[in-house]
Amino acid sequence: MLDVTVIEDPEAAAVSLDPIRARLLAELAAGPASAAMLAGKVGLPRQKVNYHLKALERHGLVELAGERRKGNVTERLMRATAASYVISPLALAAVQPDPDRFRDQLSARWLLALGARLVRDVGSLITGATKARKRLATYALDGEVRFASAAERAAFIQELTAGVSALIRKYDAPDAEGGRDHRIVVAVHPTVKSDNPNPNPNQGQSPNHIPELDSQ
Repeated sequence: MLDVTVIEDPEAAAVSLDPIRARLLAELAAGPASAAMLAGKVGLPRQKVNYHLKALERHGLVELAGERRKGNVTERLMRATAASYVISPLALAAVQPDPDRFRDQLSARWLLALGARLVRDVGSLITGATKARKRLATYALDGEVRFASAAERAAFIQELTAGVSALIRKYDAPDAEGGRDHRIVVAVHPTVKSDNPNPNPNQGQSPNHIPELDSQ
């Protein structure tokens, strides 16, 4: 099972967003189970669970983990193909965000468009690398910092911009034969503060939950 996988197909995205099927995916991410085993957990008849499992299987979201005999019946044990899923903007290709339409380094919506492109591009790269059975060279840095004031934050961003720009100028080799272009995305945004002590993404938050934002 993969830790995370990306959904690019619109129909697969629609299937995964169905509340019942999303619940089945969460159950199967915890371990293989049959339709009969899942029926009691989700409160549906076994035949109805089977219907949903077949839809998930058609789109590669679940797969056969094995079979077992139970009386005169052979049960299919299914498992999720990943522990978690991300829907790529390719699933809404006609209306996917395009950060090249406008550039505003201080715009939260432009940052969102950059994030969407990151999901789309890395998802496509993972798909291609998996098919080619090759490793994908990537790097990510994640951290948090508390600024004493808005002025300190502005100074940090100024230094960050200067430092990253200097590195790009130093290592950029546009005429290098056999070289490969890489995209660099650096983001700074307020930390979303939540009063939910349980970080389990399968349990989620109340639909009325409003995150507390740093207003500095």
